Amino acid sequence: QVQLVESGGGSVQAGGSLKLSCVASGFDYSTYCMGWFRQPPGKGRVRTAAITTDGSTIYADSVKGRFTISRDNAKNTLYLQMNSLNPEDTGTYYCVAVHRLRCNGGYWSASFGDWGQGTRVTVSS
Repeated sequence: QVQLVESGGGSVQAGGSLKLSCVASGFDYSTYCMGWFRQPPGKGRVRTAAITTDGSTIYADSVKGRFTISRDNAKNTLYLQMNSLNPEDTGTYYCVAVHRLRCNGGYWSASFGDWGQGTRVTVSS
């Protein structure tokens, strides 16, 4: 049974930083692509960043140069380092796991995958 547990969210002022973590269990972590999706209040989920099984990364244009996604296969953990945060980054951040056969280079459909419960990030101006 896939389990994804996010942590690290919180409230921060614009320009600040946060680091999200997602601990995975119940599956062979190294064979899954991993990603972070953001859901702004009242809106749909948007792909923020993804990392493939070979470590390739993709980012939404809005976070390039500010966010860094990484994974530690020895710890079954996914990270998202978020710097220079702005109010548009506010939302609930979800950790997502997709088997490599459905990964599509990190651009898998949002209807695929297993999702965590989310961690809330609020950035004030």
